[in-house]
Amino acid sequence: MYPFDEALRIADQLELDLVEISPNAEPPVCKIVDYQKFLYQQKKKEKEQKAKSSKVILKEIRFGPQTDDHDYNFKLKHAIEFLKEGCKVKAYVFFKGRSILFKEQGEVLLLRFASELEDYAKVDQLPQLEGKRMIIMFSPKKPAK
Repeated sequence: MYPFDEALRIADQLELDLVEISPNAEPPVCKIVDYQKFLYQQKKKEKEQKAKSSKVILKEIRFGPQTDDHDYNFKLKHAIEFLKEGCKVKAYVFFKGRSILFKEQGEVLLLRFASELEDYAKVDQLPQLEGKRMIIMFSPKKPAK
């Protein structure tokens, strides 16, 4: 531990910069380094962290209120593939014109979809009507180790 004036003098002797690392600590922590090199290393660390962070991909699956069994199964297979890849899935029933009268059918369809996907995904959001769409969200379950 050095007083500020002495630390500044030491930094001048070494032809380096006195950089404050954590100002909130008691006493504040400083380091004697080349400031440009310090900034470069910070940018490099931020870049590495950004590369390591995973990006969330959202896939959408669209149904009609009277979706046939074959189409339903086809879309179910796609949803399972998406979830195995680690993508989030947004399934929705789109109501056109007067088909908004079949809200219950749409909700039943989405709940059936959720029950068949329960081995692969957890439900983030239960079926919810937004305008002419009834939406449900899934995120993949982490594989057991």
